[in-house]
Amino acid sequence: MMQVPNVHDAESIPPAALEALQELMQSGDLFRYNSEDAPVSLLEQEFAELLGAKYALAVSSCSAALFLSLKALELPRDARVLIPGFTFAAVPSSIVHADCIPVLCEVGENYRIDMADFEAKLDGVQAVIISHMRGHTSDMDAIMSLCDAREIPVIEDAAHSLGTTWNGRNIGTIGKIGCFSFQSYKMINSGEGGILISDDADLVARAVIMSGAYEHTWKKHKGPRGDNSAELEQAFARWQNQLPLYNLRMSNLGAVVIRPQIPELARRVRDGLSNHDYVADRLNSSTPHIRVPDPLGPERRAPDSIQFNLVDMDEAETRAFADAAAARGVKVQVFGLSADNARAFWNWQFLPEQYDLPQTRAMLMKACDVRLPVRLTREELDVITDILLAAVTDVKARAAA
Repeated sequence: MMQVPNVHDAESIPPAALEALQELMQSGDLFRYNSEDAPVSLLEQEFAELLGAKYALAVSSCSAALFLSLKALELPRDARVLIPGFTFAAVPSSIVHADCIPVLCEVGENYRIDMADFEAKLDGVQAVIISHMRGHTSDMDAIMSLCDAREIPVIEDAAHSLGTTWNGRNIGTIGKIGCFSFQSYKMINSGEGGILISDDADLVARAVIMSGAYEHTWKKHKGPRGDNSAELEQAFARWQNQLPLYNLRMSNLGAVVIRPQIPELARRVRDGLSNHDYVADRLNSSTPHIRVPDPLGPERRAPDSIQFNLVDMDEAETRAFADAAAARGVKVQVFGLSADNARAFWNWQFLPEQYDLPQTRAMLMKACDVRLPVRLTREELDVITDILLAAVTDVKARAAA
């Protein structure tokens, strides 16, 4: 039998990155503002072009990008920001750090926002962050229609969604701001790092200055290729010395690791979706006790993991399933049962207001997460799938006995 694959290692970094790193280390030029065409500046320009946005700002993490987005929106202290109840703790944390208040709405069994609860809670909020959690996209047409009618700005937390599209449009370009992650478990990996994109020059200028562009280092930031960036320069002139600096910059080290991976993105998206759909089809067709939710019609995902719900299993059986899979070598994270899980909203004890979301809680108690790196072969995918199916058989056999 084939050995259980290691799902924790990402793809190797392209050789071009190793060459760029060696050159960078020899120069010692690690600070992004030491030269006009620093790797971070080039990354920003290339990433904006990739997504079809005017401007990009590379920072230390997606959390930093979310925080700067909120600050750049100039929200008043204690502004209420609506988010889905299923997201990572960094999202409500960024809101609290920005002196705002997270408002949580329900999420359905398909991991997407419950639109009825979203609409019911929308009045009285000053901004919205949509988390495309694990790449699952909520109904962006309905969300934008509701928010635009109320002139509520939308930030897209696209940490898990680089390469995902909605009606052919890149996720992260639908709202006012899109925020992405380069952490190791994301489609492009630099260990840590993040980036925000927007077409709003004034907003980007504020974010750039607050990210740590002191004195006149903002002049190193560029607009679209072939654009003289007059719009951006005018915005910088308005905000220079008017805003506090948080020093959330990305270094050139991160940028030289990221840039050679950009040409790999299309292949990774293709392979990740193929792997996900292969495993999903096998699971859905092999047992009534596992259900991988269908994507929404306009959505084309870029997954590097798979999520599924356990059906007709109580909490004891759910724990037994995870244990049985782990004994065979596959780690299954049950969001609501993993101790101190950062995706379980009841663990966010730092929230200024606590929420009871029974629908979201019920989903998280049976929603499972398994990594499927895009580099896996069909044979390795079969090993993982067979183990998950065998774990279900074990649990149900014990229950029947």
